[in-house]
Amino acid sequence: MSKKYQTIKRYLVKFLREETFKTGLQKAVLGLSGGIDSAVVAVLAKEAFGDDLLSVLMPSQYSSKSSIDDALELCKKFDIRYEIIEIAPLLEAYKYNRNSSSLRVGNFSARMRMAILFDISAREGALVIGTSNKSEILLGYGTMYGDLASAINPIGDLYKSEIFEFAEFLEVPNSIIKKPPSADLWEGQSDEEEIGYSYKELDSVLKEYVENRLSLKELIERGYDKEMCEMIIDRIYKNQFKRKPPVIAKLTSRTVGVDFLYPRDIKI
Repeated sequence: MSKKYQTIKRYLVKFLREETFKTGLQKAVLGLSGGIDSAVVAVLAKEAFGDDLLSVLMPSQYSSKSSIDDALELCKKFDIRYEIIEIAPLLEAYKYNRNSSSLRVGNFSARMRMAILFDISAREGALVIGTSNKSEILLGYGTMYGDLASAINPIGDLYKSEIFEFAEFLEVPNSIIKKPPSADLWEGQSDEEEIGYSYKELDSVLKEYVENRLSLKELIERGYDKEMCEMIIDRIYKNQFKRKPPVIAKLTSRTVGVDFLYPRDIKI
């Protein structure tokens, strides 16, 4: 297992450097939540950029105290440069009423955090690094133009269960590894409670369906729970729009994103 993650680490550190330097930038910025995904990315980015990495902690009035404490513990252990920006005033300024759902507030919080990150990236001359894993991306468990937004993402092809293993390999603090996964969008929020299944259960089906291309019928024949499989497949298809750039209506012979396509690193 250690050999697997040593290879992944080496590749992702190289990926971060190369994809950032191709843009002409030398620095990186990311949001550090105190969760396991951003912790893994921060450790990788620290190795890739050293002191040219800036992690931004953005608590709100709904954040748990442990989120900040855990993020600070990580920064201290790996000597990661950071700053703290409270987003509570932004949420207050929008003046949500008492009937606003937790989901709306959570999504707005995620978008405010990403707006701050992109503004800081302009200030620093840095690239915004993403922290969403493959399980979240496939299930649509994220906010468009919020936590799903970034310039590059080093862990978007790693399932959540692999993130836990990777975090142990990278020696992320146990305070982060052992706590229940949470987007920390509101007090007491739990990813697995909200979805209804553990990431271990979800990933076992996702890997079979996505990597091995088993059908719903084949999944059920192998003993997977029918209701869970149907929910997962339904979410994958319903949330495809979150994984695509905005669809542009085609009116000319060459349309951006359709038949006017160039790689990120094209040079003239």
